Amino acid sequence: MGRGKLRIYLGAAPGVGKTYSMLSEAHRRVERGTDCVVAFVEHHGRPRTEVMLRGLEAMPRKEIAYRDTVFTEMDVDAVLARKPAVVLVDELAHTNIPGSRNAKRWQDVEELLAAGIDVVSTVNIQHLESLGDVVESITGVRQRETVPDEVVRRAAQIELVDMSPQALRRRMAHGNVYKPDKVDAALSNYFRPGNLTALRELALLWTADRVDEYLQEYRTEHRVSKIWGSRERIVVGLTGGPEGRTLIRRAARLAEKGAGGEVLAVYISRSDGLTSASPKELAVQRTLVEDLGGTFHHVVGDDIPAGLLDFSRGVNATQIVLGVSRRRSWQYAFSPGVSATVARESGPDLDVHIVTHDEAAKGRGLPVARRAKLGRSRTIWGWVVGLAGPVALTLLLSGALPDMGLANDVLLFLTLTVAAALLGGLRPALASAAVGSLLLNYYFTPPIHELTIADPKNVVALVIFVGVAISVASVVDLAARRTHQAARLRAEAETLSFLAGSVLRGETGLDALLERLRETFAMESVALLERHDDTEPWTCVAAVGPCRPAGRPEDADVDMPVGDHLALALTGRVLPGEDRRVLGAFAAQAAVVLDRQRLVDEAEEARRQAEGNKIRTSLLSAVSHDLRTPLAGIKASVSSLRAEDVEWSEEDRADLLANVEEGADRLDHLVGNLLDVSRLETGTVTAVLRQTDLDEVVPMALVGVPDDSVELDIPETLPMVVVDRGLLERAVANVVENAVKYSPDGTPVLVAASAIAERVELRVVDRGPGVPDEAKDRIFGAFQRHGDAPRGAGVGLGLAVARGFVEAMGGTVTAEDTPGGGLTMTISLRREDGAPPFHPEATTATT
Repeated sequence: MGRGKLRIYLGAAPGVGKTYSMLSEAHRRVERGTDCVVAFVEHHGRPRTEVMLRGLEAMPRKEIAYRDTVFTEMDVDAVLARKPAVVLVDELAHTNIPGSRNAKRWQDVEELLAAGIDVVSTVNIQHLESLGDVVESITGVRQRETVPDEVVRRAAQIELVDMSPQALRRRMAHGNVYKPDKVDAALSNYFRPGNLTALRELALLWTADRVDEYLQEYRTEHRVSKIWGSRERIVVGLTGGPEGRTLIRRAARLAEKGAGGEVLAVYISRSDGLTSASPKELAVQRTLVEDLGGTFHHVVGDDIPAGLLDFSRGVNATQIVLGVSRRRSWQYAFSPGVSATVARESGPDLDVHIVTHDEAAKGRGLPVARRAKLGRSRTIWGWVVGLAGPVALTLLLSGALPDMGLANDVLLFLTLTVAAALLGGLRPALASAAVGSLLLNYYFTPPIHELTIADPKNVVALVIFVGVAISVASVVDLAARRTHQAARLRAEAETLSFLAGSVLRGETGLDALLERLRETFAMESVALLERHDDTEPWTCVAAVGPCRPAGRPEDADVDMPVGDHLALALTGRVLPGEDRRVLGAFAAQAAVVLDRQRLVDEAEEARRQAEGNKIRTSLLSAVSHDLRTPLAGIKASVSSLRAEDVEWSEEDRADLLANVEEGADRLDHLVGNLLDVSRLETGTVTAVLRQTDLDEVVPMALVGVPDDSVELDIPETLPMVVVDRGLLERAVANVVENAVKYSPDGTPVLVAASAIAERVELRVVDRGPGVPDEAKDRIFGAFQRHGDAPRGAGVGLGLAVARGFVEAMGGTVTAEDTPGGGLTMTISLRREDGAPPFHPEATTATT
């Protein structure tokens, strides 16, 4: 069973006639005998659309209850069971009611297609997922119902249902689209002429792109190499020279003359990578062509004219724009040039424009010498062997070793030439061959001491000597150059591998990346510069290096743009063009790291704001209940005392006053904790550390609990601790009050202290219900109460305040199980001899 085919009627806006066209197609298919049914079509009360539904078999819809309302959706199971040849499914981007088989209607359609059923559907251009932002900027309305572009692109047929904005507005005014009470609002908002015109253009352009895809697929399948001028596509050939900007602007003007013109700039580089254009100039030209609405392409090819023509025919271009050659007149003797070759071989279906420019006939400049990278010392020794070696060998053969024969003399001189090539490369070897041939001719080839050769055989020997010397020198130089290239490519590969690995590992150290960049290229400083627009000055985002970084890309020895408003600035030396590729990878990675750091900062700020919102919400909850409880008690007692119609006894009056005092104490305690949490959140708590005895602080912290509820065990022999007395008193009070609150009646809480190594531990032990392990850390959060503590017992801030104060003094608060049941809170503090030096100028923030 094959997959079904999808046909889509695409419109620019509601009301252009998509559903009407779909139903007309259904009637045509039914008349031809096709089994066609209506799976889901919504006529929206439009009379003409409703009439078109007559005579077509409609599948029953599935009813789904949602929020006390019954909705109807397409019954996919019923359609699959019926299995017609063709089904009509309106509104492809529709979102199904929760409880449906699929979340989106296009997913229902995918099931029908997979079952071998052809589907005819409709969709508006504003519902395509990729155009959501564009449509919102045009209409001001964000489309919530979208369909992936790929779903629509996979359709076997896409038919554009077009209508002019004026005709659509007339149709709406006549009541053919919306009900009369909605027409005025629609015409003055979404269906304004400007909106409809822009949406229509979107629909036309999107459909044209899809037609291009169909055309390209057809040409590829049928191997059509001939250019079909269905649309003006202008290819601009770039060399990386400054004339490229002129060519791009000229091509853009040509494209504007024809509707739908497209500019494609292409730079063709050789596969060996030994010659390349200025990366900076190519980056500028890439930006220019993209700003003008075109695209930039980088193609590798050794035959530039052939590569340019192949690219042009591959994209079905109609015109090529080239610049007049920069070569001088005498250089045409070697080849006709790229422009002339392309014009000659383009054929009748491809026009070639030769554009003049300021750089014409000025020459390309001398080629850069590609010497073997053999090192300074080896090059010097190569010249010594190449020049002094033949002279020394001549003296040796003339004096100590005479009459060895010309053949042996030639071999000895050839050995020196090979040695010069191995040491110094091509140039010393060529010099050795030239000097050696002259010395062989003058001293060892008859007639002696003359620069003539009597025997023709000797001429052949000398020619072979020179040829072999040059050949060997060339091979050695090429091998050295290739070795250098291989080493360089290996270093580049290692660097790129490091960058790729850092991306995968999620490393976010921008300074570390820039330092690696500085070390890689041996620069003095590296800076990442940024500005928000072209009018603002550059600001330094990050910089490394012992020297002062450049403040602008223009001031740097090397600059690498990263997008429109970000650039790398390197100082120290000028880099060769071959280093720009790796530098570009570093620049791209720096931009990624910078974005990642900012996203992390934004996420952290969002987390802090969420925590603040959580605390504010909890604070409102506490104020609404826990703070009102003591206030209510105070108000009730005071109101009772002021009642004139009741005569209170002294005992009753004392009880009411006691209730007022108790409520005021509770209120003071709650407000104090709220203020403490606020100070901890804002980081305004500063501990003033002093040497203190625990037996002086802890009893003061137990004033607020009943005398018989705490058992105190603080040895007088304990070493002194370095704490803020006010903070420690508040922390101990909160921990003890929490323990007393959960401890069973009649069972006192044990508060004991002991010295362990360099710490002093204060342990608060209760015999209450305890806390499970997974909640031991959570109970220290703000507004957290564990178990079934009554609402009036507090707002859940005591332990949070205690931990915050203790940590501000350099201590810790932990919770652990009490042997036999209960919870033990351990406050660990620094003892006197283990404390850092005390700074008396510090100010306290305690109250």
